[in-house]
Amino acid sequence: MLTACFFASITAAISVLIPKFLGQGVDEAFTLVNQGNYESDEIRSMLLNTAGIVLLVAALRGGTGFVYMFLGETLSQRVANRLRMLFFDKLQVLSFSFHDRVHTGQLMSRGLSDIEGVRMFVQQGFVQVFRVFFTVACAAVFMVLIDWQLALMSLIFVPFMTYNSARLRLQLRSVWLKIQDALGELTTTMQENLAGVRVVRSFSAQKYEEQKFDVTAREVVELRMDAARSQARRGGAISFTFIAAWAIVIWFGGQKAIDGNITIGELTQFFFYLSLLRMPVRMLIGIINATARATSAGGRVFEVLDIPSEIRSKEGSKPIEVTDGVLRFENVSFSYGDVKALKDVSFEARKDHTIGIVGAPGSGKSSVANLVPRFYDPDQGTITIDGIDVRDVKVSSIRDAVGLVEQDPFLFDGSIRDNIRYGEVNASEEKVIAAATIAQIHEFIDGLPEGYDAELGERGVGLSGGQRQRVAIARTLLTNSPILIFDDSTSSVDAGTDARIRLALKELTKGQTTVIIAHRLSSLKHAEEILVLDSGEVIERGTHDELVQLGGRYSELWDLQRGDLGTVEE
Repeated sequence: MLTACFFASITAAISVLIPKFLGQGVDEAFTLVNQGNYESDEIRSMLLNTAGIVLLVAALRGGTGFVYMFLGETLSQRVANRLRMLFFDKLQVLSFSFHDRVHTGQLMSRGLSDIEGVRMFVQQGFVQVFRVFFTVACAAVFMVLIDWQLALMSLIFVPFMTYNSARLRLQLRSVWLKIQDALGELTTTMQENLAGVRVVRSFSAQKYEEQKFDVTAREVVELRMDAARSQARRGGAISFTFIAAWAIVIWFGGQKAIDGNITIGELTQFFFYLSLLRMPVRMLIGIINATARATSAGGRVFEVLDIPSEIRSKEGSKPIEVTDGVLRFENVSFSYGDVKALKDVSFEARKDHTIGIVGAPGSGKSSVANLVPRFYDPDQGTITIDGIDVRDVKVSSIRDAVGLVEQDPFLFDGSIRDNIRYGEVNASEEKVIAAATIAQIHEFIDGLPEGYDAELGERGVGLSGGQRQRVAIARTLLTNSPILIFDDSTSSVDAGTDARIRLALKELTKGQTTVIIAHRLSSLKHAEEILVLDSGEVIERGTHDELVQLGGRYSELWDLQRGDLGTVEE
């Protein structure tokens, strides 16, 4: 950064030497003419020397200019890359409640478009401003040395330029903030459309989606046009003032040259200096625009970077070492904002003691699954593993200890092998096949032309819902976590496959703590204890046989799934 700014300043200083040498050449030529020396060789030699000096200075300026532009681009790329990595790393540690509030499209816009705005400022604004400042300063010094009165008159546009530039920056900052927000909405609309493309096509809603996208796209265009109009108006005013300064030099400078107060060469220098200042003046408009954009874009980026993570490891906390594998909920209550999800829930799961959880949609089953690996923290109560509060140990160690299989698993674009290995990237082929066999997906994979190297496509689009769930089960089993949570993880497979998976898991998970959340009650018949949730509260608990005999909610669900309609009607 310092080197780029140094060479930008040197480039500016060298630039102002060119008018100096040109003016001196003009004076030397007039001196020879006034002396009556019309010998072409002497005049030609003088002009050649002047041209040679100008070319030498121009070459030196070109060399320093290359260095500062290259370093400026290098600096901007490094700053942008550093910001991208900081932003991405921050997203990895922010709590799930943050992701619940902020849309993915807005985060993508901040991580891409806004950071690009900051990069352009570093390249076109931060480094260039040194060149502009030194060009104006050096030119002003040389002009004052020639004639301070004429210099003041010709530089009268500088205060006006400064005032207009400050106003322009304030205007553009608010406009660019609106543009960045609108771009975030545009990215959100596109992201939702692509993610839900099957729904869009199935309802023939393409026109509706196009209109929704068009509204936001037009808003972006209008806002960008507002920025362009503001920039053009201020730029036009500054250009007019610059031309007015040129006219002043022509009039007053011409009078001074006629009176002999300055030479023709010195007047020529004034014109060259004003011409030299024109480019920095025009560059200043671009710098102001880049600064305004970077101010709004950078604010949006740092708004995320400065957010403290709600779920973080305490200072000095240590990794948890699971020994007995006792998972205990003690009077746990939890809510998503104002929506209550769990109320005073208590249970204990331990090795070789499977806990089953059932309940209607929205009863709080998935909330239990999300609290164990600390995706969220409870509002009240404690969650302990082997008697240690999960909030008192490193978050990463909790998530290493807890293997979670969700109902709607996410699979990455890549091979089946890579997706199964995601939790343990260096797992051997034997372990991958063993996990897939337990998940009842090996035979299907083995029958594919490319086997485990088969590419899944985005979100595992090449597999059915049940197949995606079984790949996710294999992925979790490969981690060999001491605590396993299955959140309705076999809801999309047939009853026979589900039974085979449960039988294999029963043998595999001996010595592991297992929590199974399911709608299919037959999946829980082997559980040592079953909890029935309703509106976040435990309304029944016991074994399968005990709950059936109890004749409560669980019994109703059991009869319904068995097809005992007469019992339901009664």
